[in-house]
Amino acid sequence: MPVRSPLGSRTRSVAGQVFVLQVAIVVLLAAGALLALLLQTRHDIDREARNRSVAVAQTFAHSLGLQPALKTSDPSAILQPLTETTRKDAGVDFIVVMDTQGIRYTHPQPDRIGKRFVGTIEPSLAGQVHTESVQGPLGKEIQAVVPVTAPDGQVVALVSAGLTVKNVTGVVDRQLPVILLAIATGLALATGGTALISRRLRRQTHGLGTQEMTRMYEHHDAVLHSVREGVLITDGEGRLLLANDEAKRLLGLPEDAEGRHIGEVPGLDQRMADLLLSGRVATDEVLETGDRLLVVNQRPTHPRGRPEGTAVTIRDSTEMQVLTTRADTARRRLKLLYDAGGDVGTTLDVVRTAEELAAVAVPRFADYATVDLADAVLDGDEPGPGADMRRTAVSGIRPDHPLYPRGRLIDFLPSTPQARGYGTGRAELVPDLADAPGWHAQDPPRARAIVDYGIHSLIAAPLKARGVVLGVVNFWRSEKPEPFDEDELSLAEELVARAAVSMDNARRYTREHALAVTLQRSLLPRALPEQSAVDVAHFYLPAQSGVGGDWFDVIPLPGSRVALVVGDVVGHGLHAAATMGRLRTAVHNFSSLDLPPDEILARLDALVQRIDHDHDGDGADADNAGVLGATCLYAIYDPVSQHCTMARAGHLPPLVVAPDGTTEIVELPTGPPLGLGGMPFETAEIYLAEGSQLVLYTDGLVEERTRDIGVGLELLRTALSRPGTDPDESCSAVLEVLLPTRPTDDVALLIARTRTLGPDRVAQWEVPFQPDAVGVIRNAATKKLDEWKLTELSFATELILSELITNSLRHGSAPVRVRLLHDHTLTCEVWDGSSIAPHLRYAATTDEGGRGLFLVAQLSEHWGTRYTPYGKVIWAEQTLPGAPGTKAPADPPLAAFLDDIEPL
Repeated sequence: MPVRSPLGSRTRSVAGQVFVLQVAIVVLLAAGALLALLLQTRHDIDREARNRSVAVAQTFAHSLGLQPALKTSDPSAILQPLTETTRKDAGVDFIVVMDTQGIRYTHPQPDRIGKRFVGTIEPSLAGQVHTESVQGPLGKEIQAVVPVTAPDGQVVALVSAGLTVKNVTGVVDRQLPVILLAIATGLALATGGTALISRRLRRQTHGLGTQEMTRMYEHHDAVLHSVREGVLITDGEGRLLLANDEAKRLLGLPEDAEGRHIGEVPGLDQRMADLLLSGRVATDEVLETGDRLLVVNQRPTHPRGRPEGTAVTIRDSTEMQVLTTRADTARRRLKLLYDAGGDVGTTLDVVRTAEELAAVAVPRFADYATVDLADAVLDGDEPGPGADMRRTAVSGIRPDHPLYPRGRLIDFLPSTPQARGYGTGRAELVPDLADAPGWHAQDPPRARAIVDYGIHSLIAAPLKARGVVLGVVNFWRSEKPEPFDEDELSLAEELVARAAVSMDNARRYTREHALAVTLQRSLLPRALPEQSAVDVAHFYLPAQSGVGGDWFDVIPLPGSRVALVVGDVVGHGLHAAATMGRLRTAVHNFSSLDLPPDEILARLDALVQRIDHDHDGDGADADNAGVLGATCLYAIYDPVSQHCTMARAGHLPPLVVAPDGTTEIVELPTGPPLGLGGMPFETAEIYLAEGSQLVLYTDGLVEERTRDIGVGLELLRTALSRPGTDPDESCSAVLEVLLPTRPTDDVALLIARTRTLGPDRVAQWEVPFQPDAVGVIRNAATKKLDEWKLTELSFATELILSELITNSLRHGSAPVRVRLLHDHTLTCEVWDGSSIAPHLRYAATTDEGGRGLFLVAQLSEHWGTRYTPYGKVIWAEQTLPGAPGTKAPADPPLAAFLDDIEPL
């Protein structure tokens, strides 16, 4: 019976084979380690020799006495002892000092002094430290050459220090026994440890052979790493025991994840970690980890003799999530376009529309958005080719961006995508701004700042409407690492195309608005006329969304009176402004007739009806040219009587502020708006103390969508209730409280503080209804003019009064009254109880009369007639002496002739 070697049977087992293999590996590793250690030791000693050579040479080259010694007649006599002493102390084999030609001053072998140095000196002559290995006088040497530099930087000498190779090798030889002893000890320990591990491995493999182990591993690897499901196994302490390739891929686990505690595995999603650590049963539980949607099953395990753990399987359902994501992306883009349709173009303002477009794109589409419009577009005009663009809107996720600020006028170079897009009308995509030389050429410093800030991709989409490019919208990306793509370029084009329609509407409206504002302001009073009845402050602001037809006026009237007017034409635009101009002109014309307020409004009402009637017959203009409605308030203040007569046609009532600050709304009869017809207008008369303020306004001041008109009137009354304020202060107080930020209607405000014409400037006489009363009144008037120091006007005044009183006595009826007013003009007024109007005519040469009113017209600046409820007043105004436009006094012959004529 053959005897089998125990070692042979043992080596055929897996444990024996592993043992032999590990011993062989340990031996090979020990040999390799020894060789590597020898090589590394030699390398380290060589490097140490070079470093020591450099250090010694540099130290000696920078010694204080070296350069003075070099300047002596015999440097070797001084330097040779120093180098030998230094060489022995530093542990090097030689220190050589030489000149720039390489001729030695020192050497360990004195016979070598004066000979040329063996080695390379050119790098050191250039100021560098050079090390090398050469065959020198002492044998194979490792040396360093260091320059000696003068204070001006010039190399004046060289110093070399080094060691011989045999000394270096000797050091290695002395260390070799220690190295070998350490390797032998390590090999013995490794062999003993390998034997122990092999014994334990043999027990664990149950003596399986290599083939059985190989098949088992192949089956395990095929099953575990080839399936499309991830497999994880954990122990009861929360440590990851096993993770197949699919699990690592799905969860993003590192290769060394196995063996770590679940909470310490990098890259593992927190929700997945919580599930693994919980140990609970999970069946088809869906978890979203990163960009994946995973279905997880978890069951506890009970391995024999081990703590409880879990086995987990994971399936990837990301493809379904991808489809869902694509659907969500499409939905978000449609939502963006839908929201842009509602959020962009809410106003007919170009700047506001640009701001809305930039705001709707950030952050849903871009991280930053800027809108650059041609400068002409901001004024409502169509831009021309190559127009400069102004940055109109900027929106971003952060305010500290380096993009051009809002309001900057930019002249884009032809190489930029903005200029190309503006010229061609096609959007351009710049995926990488760092590699866009055409864009960088516009402003290189700012371009670098933008790229350094993190903005890396750009879409420049032109705003194009009706074939005209209005500007360029720029979308910038910084947060997402990937650049804009073609799909996003199409989305940007669609978004900008929709916004361009709103932008063009706003531009056209801006042009019409500017024309209407220009027309309206040209029709409003540029400067108030000179008058002394009231001190006036006024304010006018057109609506932001469309110019309306509000107006105000201050009209001087005869007798030092003044008319205060405020009105409002319903509607907006050019037509409203033009209608306002027509009504204001009509008010001026009717005021020249010196009619009472109710008659003025009645005539305006008839005029508006005729305007509407004229356009009703014109089908083309019926919708645009008719007056939809107008309101007006007309007030006449007399500074002599301090009475104010007012009437209103559908307008808001005025307010009166007493000198003590008490404010109240005047109760006026409400008349219908102008143009309705069929109803008369009523007047109301109030007394105004001197210093009172009469406040007239339009509904744009007190009416607003967010508050009731009653609240606005109360705010107006409260703002005016301040004693001792002048009209300008009252106007500022009202505007501070009531003026809206963006008025939707015109705002007109007129505040008049009353003044009086005191008794010292008014003279009045009752005239007896008899012819001889003319002379008495004439003499009394002359005396009053002398008191007023207006003697220069006495002759003309006597003649005017003579003619007017005579006409009243002859053609009028009692009572007759005469009044002189000394204001900025001298006014002569003759009152009588008749309503018969006098007429100016040219008398023939054979006529005995008819020249009276002609003479009055020649001697006065203005004259006219006004009617009262009790008759009429004939008045004549004369310019005061010294005032501009004063007429020269009548010639003496004419005065003498007229003085001889007796009044009829």
